[in-house]
Amino acid sequence: MFKLGGVLPALVTPFTDDGRGVDEERLRHLINHVIDLGVTGLVPCGTTGEFQNLSEQERRRVIEVTVDEANGRVPVIAGTGSSGTNLTIEQTKHAKDVGADAAIIVTPYYHKPANRGLYEHFRQIAEAVDLPIVIYNIPQATGVSLPWQVVEDLVDIPNIAGLKDSSGELRFILTVLEKVGERLPVVCGHDEVSLPALAAGCSGLILASANVFPDYHLRVYKAVREGMLEEARQIQVTIQKISRIMAKSAAVAVKAALNMMGINVGPVRLPLSVGGELTYEERDELRIDLEKIGKVKRREAEVEAPAAKPLAQRFSGIGIEQEDIRESALRIGEALAGDEPEVAHIDLLIGKKDGPVGTAFTRAKASPALGHEPLLAILEPNLAVKPPTLLVPTVSIRGMRDASLVYGPAQAGAAKAVVDCVADGTIPQAAVDDIVIIANVFVHPAAVDRKRVYINNYKAMRHALRRAAEGWPSVSDLLENKERSKHPFRYSP
Repeated sequence: MFKLGGVLPALVTPFTDDGRGVDEERLRHLINHVIDLGVTGLVPCGTTGEFQNLSEQERRRVIEVTVDEANGRVPVIAGTGSSGTNLTIEQTKHAKDVGADAAIIVTPYYHKPANRGLYEHFRQIAEAVDLPIVIYNIPQATGVSLPWQVVEDLVDIPNIAGLKDSSGELRFILTVLEKVGERLPVVCGHDEVSLPALAAGCSGLILASANVFPDYHLRVYKAVREGMLEEARQIQVTIQKISRIMAKSAAVAVKAALNMMGINVGPVRLPLSVGGELTYEERDELRIDLEKIGKVKRREAEVEAPAAKPLAQRFSGIGIEQEDIRESALRIGEALAGDEPEVAHIDLLIGKKDGPVGTAFTRAKASPALGHEPLLAILEPNLAVKPPTLLVPTVSIRGMRDASLVYGPAQAGAAKAVVDCVADGTIPQAAVDDIVIIANVFVHPAAVDRKRVYINNYKAMRHALRRAAEGWPSVSDLLENKERSKHPFRYSP
């Protein structure tokens, strides 16, 4: 008998590189990957599976392939929901016919039915198809909040087998558990609240992030069931930031993470996109945290800066000329972090002390441009960071207020990033006495929140240093993103 529980990934749907077709070979590889990591079931064609962007035939084929590849090793809960009851019945019958163990059915969307319509929708499906039915509540996506009263009524239907709640509202989960928890398994579908949901009494997790690190979720699940809540909390802390990013951007972040891990699942389909639901800043953060938990290896690349005129223009203010770039092995990095007005932008050069960057470093200190006076990055009073780092304001300093932000939280955040990049090996310890860094630092004149200025400049500096040291984005990365990129300070779409 089907029983809902454990840790189940809401599977992404792998596409071909152009996004036009479902890639069955990649899907089979993903299924085996998560089964090898110990998942207790598979959930294809859900929200993370981009079901709304699949044709009816594609949805059916994804379910068929998943059932075939699982081959009885773990249950398959097929996503068969749609906005119409009759179409959902047809899709659910197909799932039963091809061997799915259960169906997960989202609340009808778009028309936003009242309670009566919600109840009748699930009742008629359950009566039409002899298959366990998991009700799926995700109001942020459907615009429909499933009332606990409807769940309480539905529990009397024999093949209503569980509820997945992705609302992130713990009070809703607690109410349902209070009313029907002894009769109906409830699983959490919101990555950010998985630990408290389990502690409250949920029987399991169906998560987007379980595509990427189901092994961590399984450890949390096991620790909670054994009453080891402090151990569960410590594990959850290590994955909470990634879970937050994935809860926000779902399939976009999950596919980006899997592709970083070498598990190729292709792109998402429009209207989803990297640079949209998942910002480039968040993608950088995602990679760093995946490295921390051992899911992604750090890139190692030996690169030389291209002899491009725009690059020379970026650093002409500190004396780096076109010929210097052409003849020297320099490293460049650029990154953006945060939102206006506390947005931070870092554009930096790394080079040897006895090269053109070292010469420019000395010249900029000796002959500062009015309103753009550079300063050394200092972590503590009178303690400059290593490698020596010069911060050059890109917006003119017009008074004490501007100066206090640039020469205060911005420089402190940038300095901390340099120290951390040396500590984690991004900048090799052996090189700190031989190189210097010059960074153009942008602080918006309208910035007011000193803490956000600090945090954003820390993030931007850290990302820029990693990009410089590791040689990315590569040319292929830039070409991939060129159609969807925009200048960060010109407009917001």
